[in-house]
Amino acid sequence: MITGRGAAKRLFIFAVIWACLISLSARGYAFAREAEDLSFAEVVLGAQDRILILAPHPDDEVLGCGGIIQQAVRMRLPLKIVFLTYGDNNQWSFAVYRKHPVLMPKAARAMGLIRHDEALAADRILGIDPQQLVFLGYPDFRTINIWYSHWGASAPAKSMLTQVREVPYANAFRPHAAYKGEEIVRDLQAVLREFKPTKIFLSHPADHNGDHRALYLFTRVALWGLEGEINAALYPYLIHFRRWPQPKNYHPDMQLKPPSFFQDKIVWQSHSLSPDGVKVKYSAIKKHRSQFISSAGYLLSFVRPNELFGDFPAVVLRPRHSSLFLRSGGEQGAAQSPEELTDEERAVFVGIEENYVRLEGDYLVFSVKLSRPVAKSVGVSLYIFGYRSDRQFQDMPKLHISFGAIEHKVFDQNRLLPLGIIEVVRQPKKITIRLPLAVLGNPQRVLTSARTYSGVVPLDRVSWRVAEICVKE
Repeated sequence: MITGRGAAKRLFIFAVIWACLISLSARGYAFAREAEDLSFAEVVLGAQDRILILAPHPDDEVLGCGGIIQQAVRMRLPLKIVFLTYGDNNQWSFAVYRKHPVLMPKAARAMGLIRHDEALAADRILGIDPQQLVFLGYPDFRTINIWYSHWGASAPAKSMLTQVREVPYANAFRPHAAYKGEEIVRDLQAVLREFKPTKIFLSHPADHNGDHRALYLFTRVALWGLEGEINAALYPYLIHFRRWPQPKNYHPDMQLKPPSFFQDKIVWQSHSLSPDGVKVKYSAIKKHRSQFISSAGYLLSFVRPNELFGDFPAVVLRPRHSSLFLRSGGEQGAAQSPEELTDEERAVFVGIEENYVRLEGDYLVFSVKLSRPVAKSVGVSLYIFGYRSDRQFQDMPKLHISFGAIEHKVFDQNRLLPLGIIEVVRQPKKITIRLPLAVLGNPQRVLTSARTYSGVVPLDRVSWRVAEICVKE
């Protein structure tokens, strides 16, 4: 016979079990929905593929492509890994690694050689022979500056820590190459011609790290110069982005998914790793010890059962077409100030809500809509670089239009140009520029980006995009 107290106890236990089952069922449903939401097309490597991995720094090859590298090795595909820099400017990680600041040029170059050797050790775990690695040796944390303003007649850039203007490493691909844009393109084209890749995995144009954006842009220019000779598909991987990936630290069972800001703007593809592949990737990234001891949680955030690759869709500008958006909303989101800003910087934050371009006859018309009027301490920059197949890229105009609260200036690299070459219409929260195609050298393609900033502090940005120009219908 069951007493009232016993019945109540059993009912309570039954209720608890039932609630747990419902909770588990809900979690399973949520996981299934998450898996459904993450159903990206799979990156497929074929028997005839030749795989080129382009990495801005030693460790990016493992973070972005450790699984791809393992699969290429298993399939015995031709594979080459090229590093843009030796990673010789990461002062924080060097101080943790050395247990004292690393500031002298010779010490910084020594750290570059350590990172070189770490890459050899890490990629050996992935199955890569040292002969498959190429180190270009351009300046860490300065290649985006080379992209902006060190072409043609401009002087070579100067690295921050190593204090040199040319590749200082004897084991680099081309020692003593000047820190200039055309030299980077020359080296990339030499690798492309020799290796003839079919698939190129490279850093993303939306990456918040300047070297990552620069490598994508230099590669684009290098490939355009080899059209008809090299026909390779691009697979950009993202490493640095605001509050991404989530959650941080080591979660080998959680799928890597793109930042929410880009989920509907980029067609993503995924590469799946087996549990053993995840373990190998974990072991490889630990070999980049100078970075791992200071940033383990962040680096391990990329040790997941998948890797992501995706690029922006092509933008084609044609006469009499409506405006084509390069971005609806800046990367911080409309009027959303980044958490890392100080109260003073957040008070003057200006976000980019819209950025578009259209072709009007012999003019390109750019428009940037802002979240608020430009304050005294805030600047807005629009970058517009032209490309033609029949002219060396270093000789093409590379415009930087800089806006303050009242005035604006126009530069071609570091050379100040007359204001009258462009038409500007300013409203409190909108800037429109009419730019004659002739000023850009009558380009066939345009590379463009926009950003806002307070002093040297970045506020918001629009990723670099490529626009094809069709002057005839």
